[in-house]
Amino acid sequence: MISKKKFLEALEIIDNMFPEAHGELNWQTAFQLLIATILSAQATDVGVNKVTPALFKRYPDALSLSKADLDEVESYIRTIGLYHNKAKNIIKTAQKLVEWGYTEGLPKDKKKLQELPGVGRKTANVVLGEVYAIPGIAVDTHVERIAKRLDVVNADATVLQVEEKLMAYIPEDRWVSSHHHLIFFGRYHCTAKNPHCEACPVIGYCKYGQNFQKVAQKGDIKK
Repeated sequence: MISKKKFLEALEIIDNMFPEAHGELNWQTAFQLLIATILSAQATDVGVNKVTPALFKRYPDALSLSKADLDEVESYIRTIGLYHNKAKNIIKTAQKLVEWGYTEGLPKDKKKLQELPGVGRKTANVVLGEVYAIPGIAVDTHVERIAKRLDVVNADATVLQVEEKLMAYIPEDRWVSSHHHLIFFGRYHCTAKNPHCEACPVIGYCKYGQNFQKVAQKGDIKK
C-alpha cells in the first residue's frame, strides 16, 4: 500500500501534468450542473454537453422541468446512455426541488442532495464542490481506477472506501482540485485501456504501471 507521503508526491506530479484541470460539463446555474451530472452517469461529458444546450433552453430551471412531459424530455437526451431512466430521474428531481422550495439554488447538504432521484455521493460531491466550494472528493470511474493503480486502496475496495482513503491522504483544501486532477490523469493519460505507462512521470510510484511495462516488454500483451 502506498504511503500518504508517496501518494502526495505522485499527486503533485499529476497536478503539474494537468494544471488547468477542471469540470468539463457545461452549465450556467447550480440546477443545470446538477442535471448535467445526473445525465453524465455512464456517459461522456462530451455527449452530455451535446444535448444540454437544447434541454436547458427548453427547461432552464426546476420549475419548468418539474412540469415537463417525459416523452419530450427523452427526445432531448436520447443520444446518451440510459436516457429513459435519466429522463424520469431529472423530472422527479426537479419536482422534489420545487416541493422543497428550491426554485433557485440547491440544498447545500450532501445527505439532502442524495435524496434526489439519480443523485449519489459522487454527484452530490461534484455539485457542492463546483457550485458552493464545499470540500469533497467525487469518486468516478477515473478516480477509482487511479486510486487502485497507485495502491492507495485494495483492488476490491468500494467507492466509499476509495473516497474515505483519499480524504485521509489529501488536505481538505485540495479535495475539489485534486479530484479534477485525478480525473484528467485518468481520462487523458492513465486510461482504462492502453495506459501511457511508457511515458508516465508517475511510474516510479505505480506498481501497476511497472508490472504493465514488464509484461509489455515480454511481448505478452499488446500496447
